Amino acid sequence: MNDFSNVNTETTVSSQPSRATAARPRPIRAKRRSFRKLIPWLIGLAVLVAIVAGLRPKPIPVEVAQVSRGPLTTSVLEEGKTRIRHRYTISPPVSGYLRRPELRAGAPVKAGATVLALIQAEPASLLNPRLRTEAEARVKAAEAMLNQREAELERARSAAVLAAKELKRAEALKKSGAVSAREADQAETDAALRSRELRSAEFGMNVARYELQQAQAALMQAEGGKEPSGEPIKLISPVDGFVLTVAEESARVIAAGTPIMEVGDHTDLEAEIELLSTDAAGVQPGAEVSIERWGGSKPLRGRVSLVEPAAFTKISALGVEEQRVRVRVDFEDPLPREMLLGDRYRVEARIVTWHSDDTLRIPTGALFRRGGDWMCFVIQNSKAALQKVEIGHNNGIQAEVLSGAQAEQHVILHPPDVVTAGAAVKPRREQ
Repeated sequence: MNDFSNVNTETTVSSQPSRATAARPRPIRAKRRSFRKLIPWLIGLAVLVAIVAGLRPKPIPVEVAQVSRGPLTTSVLEEGKTRIRHRYTISPPVSGYLRRPELRAGAPVKAGATVLALIQAEPASLLNPRLRTEAEARVKAAEAMLNQREAELERARSAAVLAAKELKRAEALKKSGAVSAREADQAETDAALRSRELRSAEFGMNVARYELQQAQAALMQAEGGKEPSGEPIKLISPVDGFVLTVAEESARVIAAGTPIMEVGDHTDLEAEIELLSTDAAGVQPGAEVSIERWGGSKPLRGRVSLVEPAAFTKISALGVEEQRVRVRVDFEDPLPREMLLGDRYRVEARIVTWHSDDTLRIPTGALFRRGGDWMCFVIQNSKAALQKVEIGHNNGIQAEVLSGAQAEQHVILHPPDVVTAGAAVKPRREQ
């Protein structure tokens, strides 16, 4: 029995440690089970946080500029052309035959010395057979008329001589009383009449002679083709400079006042700018001008000398009628020696219409219209605030602020449609 009891005791003692070992994993498994139950809740919470974070509005990135004080200039940019200030059109004072001019465009001329053109008498023209026959007939008729007038002159001269003799006899007989006073007066009257008839016959003789000369001159045209004779009229250059254009390059008969060529000095230049009348109304004589795109690398300085008081109508490239005004500009900078600027060359002129050394400026990219007012978005506490501004002069890049904005305020450039009043914004970059 003792042996049996010892065996049971050992068996019992050895069985207790195995139960303790089996009971230890139970709390760990319970924790794992509770953690697994929390995983769906954690996932749901993360998704909810992500949704809330995604729905939360983000600041809109915008471009920002600053309202500042500084100089501001407004100007008008328009195309134009150069022109020689004093140009002369050469034309003959009388009709005649123009010899072929030897000068061409660009030839130098000297005032009072250079002969520009020669004008001679017109050469005789050719006649066709019918006109020649008529001219010959008129010559013969004039010769016959001249012969007739000569006969009438001889008759009138004879009658006058006879009347003078009768008057002498009557005067001698009147003293002796052989003839009456009436007969003496009649003789005196006949002598006066015969004298007047003689003078009339002489005048008729002269008329017939002139008509014959005229008919002979017309007949001389049948011998046309001869070179004109006589001393030519010389047209002398009135100015030192160059020949600009030659209108008549060939020898021909021209009328009085026909333009032959133009002369002038190409260094005596000015610019002629054709502005819209609405722009020209703000341009004053003496305004500063920048001559651009004339062919050189640097602009040339100029100054407005004249704004013509009369406008003219011009058709634009789009077919629109425009009222244009010519503005004349004097060059202040000398032309570079290596560059040549001639007559009627194209240029672009930027004419200053207004300037201020100290004014409150705002970029025009920040302005937009709402109704009839100018508006802009100002950044206040990282939010966009809509603000009304009053604008004065505007040069397309910056505008003068009369009221509604202050210096050093930040405004949004080119605000997108998503920017509204109160929207959160974030400056992308500052200009």
